[in-house]
Amino acid sequence: MAHELAWATAAEIAAAVSAGKVTAAAVIEATLSRIARLNPKLNAFTAVTAERARARAHAVDTAADKGPLAGVPFAVKNLFDVAGIPTVAGSKINHAHPPATKDSPLIERLEQAGAVCVGALNMGEYAYDFTGENVHDGPSRNPHDLTRMSGGSSGGSGSAVGGGLTPLALGSDTNGSIRVPSSLCGIFGLKPTYGRLSRARSFPFVASLDHLGPFARSTLDLALAYDVMQGEDAEDPACAQRAHEFATPTLSHGLNGLRIAVAGGYFRKGASPEALGALATVAQAVHAHDTIEIPEAQRARAAAYVITATEGAALHLDRLRNQARDFDPAVRDRLIAGAMIPAALVNKAQVFRRWYRERVLDLFDRYDAILAPATPCTAPKIGQQSFTLDGVEMPVRPNMGIYTQPISFIGLPVVAVPVPLQPLPIGVQIIAAPWREEVALRIAYALEQMKVVKATEAKIE
Repeated sequence: MAHELAWATAAEIAAAVSAGKVTAAAVIEATLSRIARLNPKLNAFTAVTAERARARAHAVDTAADKGPLAGVPFAVKNLFDVAGIPTVAGSKINHAHPPATKDSPLIERLEQAGAVCVGALNMGEYAYDFTGENVHDGPSRNPHDLTRMSGGSSGGSGSAVGGGLTPLALGSDTNGSIRVPSSLCGIFGLKPTYGRLSRARSFPFVASLDHLGPFARSTLDLALAYDVMQGEDAEDPACAQRAHEFATPTLSHGLNGLRIAVAGGYFRKGASPEALGALATVAQAVHAHDTIEIPEAQRARAAAYVITATEGAALHLDRLRNQARDFDPAVRDRLIAGAMIPAALVNKAQVFRRWYRERVLDLFDRYDAILAPATPCTAPKIGQQSFTLDGVEMPVRPNMGIYTQPISFIGLPVVAVPVPLQPLPIGVQIIAAPWREEVALRIAYALEQMKVVKATEAKIE
């Protein structure tokens, strides 16, 4: 029973709980048992909220309307506020903070839909990471090979969902921190449009780039979670005042009428054979025959680095002055470097950002979606410092996000889909126009029905 629940989708669990075939309490007990058994291997969780989860499951079981996510376990990157535990954001410094008094709005909305939060997940310190390695809490591990990276900075989210600990998890994506773990761990991830989902009561990194979103093992589960989390929120000034635009009803509409292109140029340079092969497989399945250039993508990545470093440094300036020794040295040094970037260069990056956004949006006059690799390669080894891309040796930590940064830089919605290669999976990005999450999810769902993309069970028992 526990194994069956471990690999059941959120939709399957909710249907079984709503139909009375299993109780939410039984689902949560099986989940907690699996976490206790496998988390020592994966290091996905930094806090398990067992008693809270049991109480919430009981409330679901006694409710007349159990909700569309009835009894579904989920966990959140530890930068989300979870009432009763400190919001550590992967840091040593925040461990001294008092516990959060309220949940993040996204947690509240998932639980209003019947889901059950079971804990907080490991992450790169202050979300400045693409590897999933944390010097304070240890690395979260790839469920397909425990010697390899989960990806970051939402590494624990990737490990938990990819390893069958929870069918859903929440993470954040500033420069690729949902899409990189999705790719390396072989699961689905959604980075919504900037401003679509509330970021209130989560620890920030770069206010003008931060997104929050879900991980899952199916497109339907992504859409179900995304739909219930939508809504205005005055507590987050960047949250858009838009009505709900549900994705679940249109998932099965197929590919008819959709114009899909493949990103070339920058998005092919340096990619491994696995990344290019996965992209070609997806492109062929959706009949994406046109190759397009996303203009100045390399410059967009450079500008994203400038904005990330300077905004991140500004956020942490007091901590850098007073508690520098408590940082991961790699994170600390990049933040200090960011504090020294000239204002003129930051202004130049912002001016370019506006120009670049307009050029990329022009492409969506001709196409509904664009395909690109999610990561340049499959998961590197934990502790690996460099890899070779296109014949050039490059550092791992900054370069796992080479294909994600030019997209999050302008806030476009993206679904990362897993191509089940052997021995390790890898992801492809499906990029849509602003506020068109349903298009990317619809394409992902069609690919899943064709069995081109799939989240595979990791053999970690």
